Amino acid sequence: MAEQEFQMTAEGKAKLEAELEDLKVNKRPEIVERIKIARGFGDLSENSEYESAKDEQSLLEGQIASIENQLHYAVVVDSNAIADDEVAVGKTVSFVEVGDDEEESYTIVGAAESDPFAGKISNDSPIAKALIGKHTGDQVTISTPGGDMQVKITKVTK
Repeated sequence: MAEQEFQMTAEGKAKLEAELEDLKVNKRPEIVERIKIARGFGDLSENSEYESAKDEQSLLEGQIASIENQLHYAVVVDSNAIADDEVAVGKTVSFVEVGDDEEESYTIVGAAESDPFAGKISNDSPIAKALIGKHTGDQVTISTPGGDMQVKITKVTK
């Protein structure tokens, strides 16, 4: 089975690397210390502190493994190598819904760095999938769970 590539910006990759470092250097030793202290409370079969710390350790190790996998298969997208008016990962696209005057803008990023509340949408989202590869002035149909919408791309910036 071919491994999945994780497209991301250079900024997104650096952020993931910093998060991984924090998890390994700070969080992991904290949990190990909590487990050690909880063991000192005696009988492990009825030790809720121990069970809680072990559960937290398991979640942390899963998170570390997930980030390591994403970084291993990361593909940093160079938006400078793509035409200035073409929508791509790492670029901000502005558009208006046909029949509406309200402009919306989103920066398209890799899934690991998406934050819709900050205007950063995943390249795997329906909006991004429909817009990637299109150019300023193009009219695009975006299929969303709420139905199709027609938009016109008004601006693409880095």
